[in-house]
Amino acid sequence: MLADSSTFSHQMLQRKYSQVQRRKVNPEADTLVFEMLVMSLHNLSSLTSFDMLSAGKYEVVRSAIVAWYYSTYYASKAMIAACSASNPQTHSKTAKVWQSDIVANGLAVAPFSFMLSNAVTKTVESEIAALRQSNTHDLNIEPKNSVEARGAAISYLKGTAEYVKWQVEEDIKSNRAFRDLNVTNFRSAAARKLRDDRLQQESVNYLVQAFRYRGKAHYRDSIYLSYGVDQTQVLGTFIGDLRVVAERFLTMASFYVARRVEKGTWQDFVADINESLNFHIPIDLSTIS
Repeated sequence: MLADSSTFSHQMLQRKYSQVQRRKVNPEADTLVFEMLVMSLHNLSSLTSFDMLSAGKYEVVRSAIVAWYYSTYYASKAMIAACSASNPQTHSKTAKVWQSDIVANGLAVAPFSFMLSNAVTKTVESEIAALRQSNTHDLNIEPKNSVEARGAAISYLKGTAEYVKWQVEEDIKSNRAFRDLNVTNFRSAAARKLRDDRLQQESVNYLVQAFRYRGKAHYRDSIYLSYGVDQTQVLGTFIGDLRVVAERFLTMASFYVARRVEKGTWQDFVADINESLNFHIPIDLSTIS
């Protein structure tokens, strides 16, 4: 609901990125940008094919989630490469650089811009309250409009922060520094400092949430997408929604990188892939500049 809105119209995205300055000529970084966009386009094309299937939604839903994630992941890497010429090599590093390069500089569009500056509990509580304001909606009830959807999105951001905190605590418990404290939890000041020093360095943003969700589908929860009451109709809607979200994210990324790469190379890229790609291109890149 939040992505399928006029905020992601070409007119609005053109206005959003109209003041982005072209960077110093860097052919190597531009090549990386275009490589990442092709990877993102290919995953979005796969997701579009899954969405077009009239049957077999259960057979493809996990693959659809993975395609959704990687379309998003590679589009974010294209934005990072266009911004700072960086090429982080892990998912967690990519999420951190995405936050520092893109989100913190106001270069992402809501809801993809929702983030927490770190995972320390006090910070999370304060920043979630600022995002939520008077919105009391959460994930327990299916949203029916954009206000309820925003509340649900903020709730998932908060839940992801709690998940990151749990991960950090479990990791710290295996470290010698924690064992030397001779404690079993984080109630002591020394243990809390160990934890909060780590949480201070943790990003919580859309990419972290997407990676968490991909992990659920890819490695865990083997039953919830394949067993029990027949939810074929719901899965059809779900896969279509995945496609919309990935498409809007990629479109956003394309408008940004088109303003950053060397003058004329965006048009050359679009002409080349329209001529040479061997899969269906799910969005019209020629209208982006």
